[in-house]
Amino acid sequence: MKNITKIQLGQNGPLVSKLGLGCMRMSSIWGGPTPDETESIATIHEALDRGINFLNTGDFYGAGHNEMLVGKAIKGRRDDAFISVKFGAIFHNGQWLGLDLRPIAIKNFINYSLTRLGIETIDLYQPSRMDDSVPVEDIIGTVADLVREGKVRHIGVSEITADQLRKANSVHPISALEIGYSLAERGIESDLLPAAKELGIAVVAFANTAEGLLSGEMKAPLAENDYRNHFSRFQGKHLIHNLEKVEVLKQLASNKGYTPTQVAIAWVNAQGGHIMPLVSMSRRSRLPENMAAMDIVFTPEEIHTLNTTFATGAIQGGTYLQR
Repeated sequence: MKNITKIQLGQNGPLVSKLGLGCMRMSSIWGGPTPDETESIATIHEALDRGINFLNTGDFYGAGHNEMLVGKAIKGRRDDAFISVKFGAIFHNGQWLGLDLRPIAIKNFINYSLTRLGIETIDLYQPSRMDDSVPVEDIIGTVADLVREGKVRHIGVSEITADQLRKANSVHPISALEIGYSLAERGIESDLLPAAKELGIAVVAFANTAEGLLSGEMKAPLAENDYRNHFSRFQGKHLIHNLEKVEVLKQLASNKGYTPTQVAIAWVNAQGGHIMPLVSMSRRSRLPENMAAMDIVFTPEEIHTLNTTFATGAIQGGTYLQR
């Protein structure tokens, strides 16, 4: 097993791998086909073998399929894996309907998740985002009850404001904040990231390539059936402008001998010892590349180039946060 860098979740929380494995793409998303399950399970096994133990799923990924898949993968290897589960999002036929974060719903969700995963305790349990119709205190208080019952070990939150984060942490210590963060999505740097650091809360950063924008492989216009067409960031003049910015990233990556995706992940990793890049993968072939990104070191000049090129507001249009 590789001696991989670790990150602590919360002030007194567990140590887990600093690179997290997002399992969402191992299930059908946005109505697309389900990836090969055998390859997905093999990817989880190899990640665990390489020391990546943070596995992120959601009870609404593939209508429960993702949890069942993760459950199959960790059978007989429970002690090797740290399981993070999001809950509360409601979908029907692949369409977003809203949130259900009522205490009675949370107590229902947890039992279905435990059954699908085939485990007795979820390591990190978190609402997928906050719902103003239910007080933060009631949501976190309910999960805290589950901690006392032994069904949850640690509490996380996702897609939350700084004020909500402080309120949640006052109810029960929050171990991790899951949030979209990348060179292209830096709005959280003004208040949310400082709040998390002040409170000693780890940041689990997803969408490191901003839905593929920073991969260096995107071309305008997107195919008509591409789900990203729903986001203004990938439409018309916005996309053309944004891809011009990505050319700087591509050149810098080429000069360093890495891919743009690797550099995008490395930039997130470089933002602090309390920040974990959460990278979605469904194929074993992606593991070596993404793990190598964690070893990239930038010069001050390279950081300056990236930070100025991708300053807050430099990328035009909205993304997943404005779905």
